[in-house]
Amino acid sequence: MTETAVTVGTPLEKVLGAKSAKPLAEKLGLHTAGDLLYHFPRRHDQRGEHTDIRGLEVGEDVTILAQVKRVEARQMRQRRGQLLEVLVGDDTGQTISLTFFSQAWRQRELTPGRWGLFAGKVTDFRGKRQLNSPDYMLFDEESEVAIDDFAGAFISVYPAAAAVPTWTIAKAVDVLMGVITMPEDPLPAALRAEHGLMSLDRALREIHKPADWAALKSAQKRLKWDEAFAVQLTLVQRKVRATSLPARPRPRRDGGLRERFDAIMPFALTEGQAKVGEEIAADLSTPHPMHRLLQGEVGSGKTLVAVRAMLQVVDAGGQAVLLAPTEVLAAQHHRGIAELLGPLGRAGELDSDPDATRLTLVTGSLGAKARRAALAEVASGAAGIVVGTHALLYEGVDFKDLGLVVVDEQHRFGVEQRDALRAKAAQPPHVLVMTATPIPRTVAMTVFGDLEVSVLAQLPQGRSPIASHVVPNAEKPAFFERAWRRMREEVQKGHQGYVVCPRIGAEEGDDEVEPPTDGSDAKRPPLAVLEVAPILAEEFLKGLRIGVLHGKLPADEKDAVMRAYAAGDLDVLVATTVIEVGVNVPNATVMIVLDADRFGVSQLHQLRGRVGRGSAPGLCLLVTDALEGTPARVRLDAVASTTDGFVLAELDLEQRREGDVLGAAQSGRRSHLRLLSLRKDQELIAEARSRALTLVRDDPELSRHPALAASVAALVDDERAEYLEKG
Repeated sequence: MTETAVTVGTPLEKVLGAKSAKPLAEKLGLHTAGDLLYHFPRRHDQRGEHTDIRGLEVGEDVTILAQVKRVEARQMRQRRGQLLEVLVGDDTGQTISLTFFSQAWRQRELTPGRWGLFAGKVTDFRGKRQLNSPDYMLFDEESEVAIDDFAGAFISVYPAAAAVPTWTIAKAVDVLMGVITMPEDPLPAALRAEHGLMSLDRALREIHKPADWAALKSAQKRLKWDEAFAVQLTLVQRKVRATSLPARPRPRRDGGLRERFDAIMPFALTEGQAKVGEEIAADLSTPHPMHRLLQGEVGSGKTLVAVRAMLQVVDAGGQAVLLAPTEVLAAQHHRGIAELLGPLGRAGELDSDPDATRLTLVTGSLGAKARRAALAEVASGAAGIVVGTHALLYEGVDFKDLGLVVVDEQHRFGVEQRDALRAKAAQPPHVLVMTATPIPRTVAMTVFGDLEVSVLAQLPQGRSPIASHVVPNAEKPAFFERAWRRMREEVQKGHQGYVVCPRIGAEEGDDEVEPPTDGSDAKRPPLAVLEVAPILAEEFLKGLRIGVLHGKLPADEKDAVMRAYAAGDLDVLVATTVIEVGVNVPNATVMIVLDADRFGVSQLHQLRGRVGRGSAPGLCLLVTDALEGTPARVRLDAVASTTDGFVLAELDLEQRREGDVLGAAQSGRRSHLRLLSLRKDQELIAEARSRALTLVRDDPELSRHPALAASVAALVDDERAEYLEKG
């Protein structure tokens, strides 16, 4: 033990010595006593209990608790030496092989009946899972960890690395627990009592070495509460600060453009559109900036709601801008809004309405002369509604009076962009973020918790149903051929189709697809647009007019392809996920997604929303080599079984790692958010949200709760706070 007190900030080398601390720092990023203290066990096993061997994924680094069942040594055929194969498992019949090359001496200690921890990477050999040369620790032998460390009822299995197995971490934790001065408990005693939470000191000790299952469960509840409360306090504080900022009110005006637009609309608003429209109109009328998330299914009419909000701002003397994630989508939004507004959006033209505003498109691909003209319209205020990409926030684009920013499908619209916007206006503008990706309640509460949330659940009348089917190429190749016949049949009826591939071409880094979230083991490179399109033109779709669209095409070429497709000059568009968001061609009725198992659930739902947008029904065919019963196939079957985006969003959440949702994967840095599950802890998160609202209303900066403020800062570091703000 060191002479000075050991606190969470003490370097580990002062606690463990440089030799023991170095691998923890290099392999696991554990530098301080606090890092190790909050490096919680991945799970807790009991002697005699089995690990779920059947659930192990190929490529996963695992530690399993198992018993040696059988040992066999044999001469290798391809090279000199012996292969030692050890079968380990449990009493339920689940087993996995351990293989050791030229290490026959291990047969003396790996004898049938012995229990131990075995750590290594899961590999596949001829359809059988195995661990090659794993590290292990047997319980009834002398080892670097005293037998007493594992003599209790529980074995704590830690997230480990190849050079730092779980038993090494357990030994380091044991040393730490004997010397550390635990941090002050940040939660007020009244709050702990109200929610039945144990003290922080006890929770941190029980999570590493629980006395029993009840103590472990109580420790987990307390530490999850800390994580949820820290995130919710951060979001609620941000929300309160945002609503206290000044903004120019943009109230409705009788007889204005919005009222005129409502009168010329060829269809009635849905009940949901009317309700959300009222929420937004009320927000725009307040002297504080609106920060609202509008989520709704593909085709629910979000753009129409946004146009009405933009017209309200124009009526109040301001300008509105719609930011799209790609130039293709920006150009399409410009065309779509122009059609909606008609003469109301053509100020200065011969057929314009006397009270019209001007709709202007600003993208990086504009020519120099057109760009100067567009920027002049923006700067003078002549352009009441501006459409473009995020380039609008920079590059010397000046607004006369920016009142509203609408962000389409840009979930991580955050700190830098908001700072850039504030520089464009005398006061912060109102912000509306739109997404067609349905968001589960706990994700909305945790990732988008600083925004007010509106939901458009209704689809407008006249939208056609979309049928989805899995095409199992490996099992039923005849179905694959039938898919292309269906494409031809739709074209013969006068309709159009999409073929979607995960990749652009053969070059590395050409993927335009989110990786699957369920550990699917893809054996070959994904199919690519530039490889598939020529084959379709020569074989399956010979004679049809085929276009190609992907993210690496120059902007003017992308726009030309989309215009040709929208005009009906192309029968089939072979594309990457560049068509995933916002592309609207009502005549497209069929989509074939190749290597569909390479796409995430939400991505597939977004993609199929490109068909069935007119009066004819849509058809989406999900082609896959994934076999029945595999995680990838189960995922595709689920997508095919429902068009309810919220059901699929919950499925997506189940299959994602929590870090992907909460931002740990994005930051690349250590985070103490370890235990909270957005799927399993919905009630706890809601409780933490409610308590955070009460506390922040009473003490906005937590000045009367310094320990709690410090705890929030430790759990939600600056980079994570920035990630959360980007909601």
